[in-house]
Amino acid sequence: MTSAPSPRTRLRRLHDKAAYDFATIAAVLDAQPLAHIGHLVNGAVCVTPTLQWREGARVFWHGSAASRMIKAALAAPVCLTVTTLDALVLARSGLEHSVNFRSVLAFGQPEAVTDPKAKALHLEAMMDRLVPGRWPRLRPMTAQELRATAVVSLALTEASAKIGAGPPTDPPDDMDWPVWAGIIPLRQILGTPEPAPGLAAGLTPPVRFPAFGPDQG
Repeated sequence: MTSAPSPRTRLRRLHDKAAYDFATIAAVLDAQPLAHIGHLVNGAVCVTPTLQWREGARVFWHGSAASRMIKAALAAPVCLTVTTLDALVLARSGLEHSVNFRSVLAFGQPEAVTDPKAKALHLEAMMDRLVPGRWPRLRPMTAQELRATAVVSLALTEASAKIGAGPPTDPPDDMDWPVWAGIIPLRQILGTPEPAPGLAAGLTPPVRFPAFGPDQG
């Protein structure tokens, strides 16, 4: 579990935006399931998006067992990033424009989950994180599906958060410039459910999606 910044995670500029405590890092990860994993593939840097979920002091993600990205992640250390964009920050000059955001940067060597029972439990945890209570109602996974799915995890031992918040920081000489300045909040919202083709009558969509904002209903 992270406790102090490493040379790779220490924020070198705008130190007031940095956070190294586990509670802040966990909160950012829990607020945004989309992550980007940076690794080397055949000697070239490659960054791939994937869904992540946190269990304690580890971050998990999954993919095809045959995926070159999964194989690359297990072959060498990776950099995982998670970012939530919260607002546009409009200033009185172009240079001072910014965004409000929450992000996490984590480094380390991922590990594969190889035990089938443990793998199934982690996949259930992923589903419960996205749509609580849905897993028991689904068609059970087959043994072949489980073998074809890789689950990997990364310990949060080298991680940091960066938080940008607040109004624009215009210099005093710009305060009287006649242009609107302030914050334009951005929100991630749930749309109206759209049933799949061939859906039987009488089935209702889930109402709980904690990873994507407030529950519906």
